Amino acid sequence: MSVLRHLFFTLLLVTPALQGCDKHPNQSAEHASAGAEHGDPGTPSDHAAHGEHAVWLTTPARRDVTITQEYVGRIRSCRHVDIRPLAGGYLEPITVKEGQRVKAGDLLFKIFPAAYQARVEAERAEAEAARIECANARKLVESNVISAQELSLAEAKLAQAEARVRLAEVELGFTSVRAPFDGIIDRFEEQHGSLVDEGDVLTTISDNSVMWVYFNVPEARYLEYVAAERDSAGDQAIELLLANGQKFPERGSIGAIEADFDNETGNIAFRADFQNPTYLLRNGQTGKVLMNRIVRDAIVIPQRATFSVLAKRYVYVVGEDGIVRQREIAVDRELEDIFVIRDGLADVDRIVLEGVAQVRDGQKLEHYEIRPAEEALSKLKFYAE
Repeated sequence: MSVLRHLFFTLLLVTPALQGCDKHPNQSAEHASAGAEHGDPGTPSDHAAHGEHAVWLTTPARRDVTITQEYVGRIRSCRHVDIRPLAGGYLEPITVKEGQRVKAGDLLFKIFPAAYQARVEAERAEAEAARIECANARKLVESNVISAQELSLAEAKLAQAEARVRLAEVELGFTSVRAPFDGIIDRFEEQHGSLVDEGDVLTTISDNSVMWVYFNVPEARYLEYVAAERDSAGDQAIELLLANGQKFPERGSIGAIEADFDNETGNIAFRADFQNPTYLLRNGQTGKVLMNRIVRDAIVIPQRATFSVLAKRYVYVVGEDGIVRQREIAVDRELEDIFVIRDGLADVDRIVLEGVAQVRDGQKLEHYEIRPAEEALSKLKFYAE
């Protein structure tokens, strides 16, 4: 009986110890899970073991960055005018074709000239009669038959008749409608045999050697443009993106800026001029103007190194003591994959690049690795040409 009692008490002492040994691994797992919930980043090797990324740091880089602003543009010929006759009548056969390229002075339209030719001949006859009368009056003055005043009157009539001749000749010239400059003929509004009046539109002609592209720029961007022109001494390049997504091969320049802002839209109209040697551009096309401005020595960081809180953007900066501190930054421009920083960072600061979600403000990093700025930015396309 005493032996049985001894075995019973031995089992009571051993059983709780065995239960505690079984429970210890579960407690460790729960502790590890709780640590993960509280954002404990652990070491790079720990993260690698659990399928997570290590905390990587980098520094901002200084680069020349090309900033592109895009605007919808309306393409116009530098000269695009209506062709109108200065005389009325019937159109003779037309010797040019729609869409034809012509030279300045080429004959475009001819108005039946018979009536104008007859008027010229009649005025010339009147002028000849006035010339004869003037010659006779001059002889009579020499013979003291008439006064010098009557001779002056005859000379005035002759001058008036000669002026009418010149006017009739000019009107006869109006029957030939010629190209005012080199250009391309548009569609015909009238055809052979049409009766046209003075001032009717016959066609239009476009000088496409230089194309003007008009686009509207907001006031803030206008001020940036003016400041950049003053400071960069020609670092701004103007390009044209066509409707098919291809860039026009010629680069442009700002040819004019309107004098007034549109108070309703807050915009001001710009005009970019593009040489058009192959005549690819035509009047009435549309495209997108790309204003490329180079920002010299800008501070840039990868976008993935930042995070947002209530519309503000932050980075984690790691001090020499290894403490993580949240810092607000001001972004000047957002480009593909990078931010151009206006304020908040210097190129000597160390920021969290990989593992932003694993750290917290005030945390001390015991294990991290440094990734050079060149490596962090090597795959990002933002460098100035």
